[in-house]
Amino acid sequence: MRDYYITRGGRMKRSENTVELDLVDGSKRDIPINDIKSIHLLGETDLNTRLFVFLSQHGIPVHIYNWYGYYSGSFYPREKLLSGFLIVKQVQHYLEPEKRLVIAKEFVRTAIYNITQNLNHYKDNGKEVAVFIDRIRKEEAALDSCRTVPDVMGVEGRSREIYYSSFETFLREGFEFQKRTRQPPENMLNSMISFGNSLMYATTLSEIYHTQLTPTVSYLHEPGERRFSLALDLAEVFKPIIVDRVIFNLINNRIIKEEHFLQELNSCYLSEDGRKIFITEYDKKLNTTLRHAQLRRHISYQRLIRIEAFKLIKHLLGESAYRGFRSQW
Repeated sequence: MRDYYITRGGRMKRSENTVELDLVDGSKRDIPINDIKSIHLLGETDLNTRLFVFLSQHGIPVHIYNWYGYYSGSFYPREKLLSGFLIVKQVQHYLEPEKRLVIAKEFVRTAIYNITQNLNHYKDNGKEVAVFIDRIRKEEAALDSCRTVPDVMGVEGRSREIYYSSFETFLREGFEFQKRTRQPPENMLNSMISFGNSLMYATTLSEIYHTQLTPTVSYLHEPGERRFSLALDLAEVFKPIIVDRVIFNLINNRIIKEEHFLQELNSCYLSEDGRKIFITEYDKKLNTTLRHAQLRRHISYQRLIRIEAFKLIKHLLGESAYRGFRSQW
């Protein structure tokens, strides 16, 4: 099974036990339903209720992105792995400040660890990033004195600002960061970060679907309307080691170029070709395997996300304390 990224517009419908794609360029493709893990729609695509019922029967989420390639929403099939007991535990850990704080701090500690692992890689390759690592570690030390989730979020935000400011020391010329801008992103690097984070959020949501967790109850990010905030929490662990490394690879190995971006007034977006290039590398990264020390076997980065969700479940049930995935590289 694999994720399918539909970057061109067209029509999608059910045909027996397959999903049939009729694209605007005249090409057609039949995808066996048993081969689909999730679907990402990045082009204008017509679908009907018969297809949605078919996808729901097989537990296949559909993630929708806008014209610029940024996440808009998801078709989240009816949950089949329901557990009222776990829902109660999940909500209890949100409502009790001390329990929530423990989980929120671990998300941020893990994210900071993975961020510094990225910087350590460039330090080992002669880049002058030591000062940034030291500043981030000072922020991490402040987590111990945090008494509220907003305080924890402050540490996370300041650490990322320091991290982003280090990019100019190891990214090739032409991809200057300046500052983080989102709505809209103002330069090429910001547009890549926003697009990659959208993909990461959707991927994480797909993995949560295959667990008994409720995606709307979270601990670091505040639960709210119209978003699956637990996916935001878990994505913090994996953005440095998946999204950021994809971006570094695309830039430093000259895979992506200025011609793959569109400039509009004060905004910058990946073109359709740029999104295809990014998705190719992103999907390759998700399917890259590594040796898991505890499981003693090779697993993909994408499966790591689901394992992370199961680790959180064990914490909520009191079976073992949650410790986020820390990359050894």
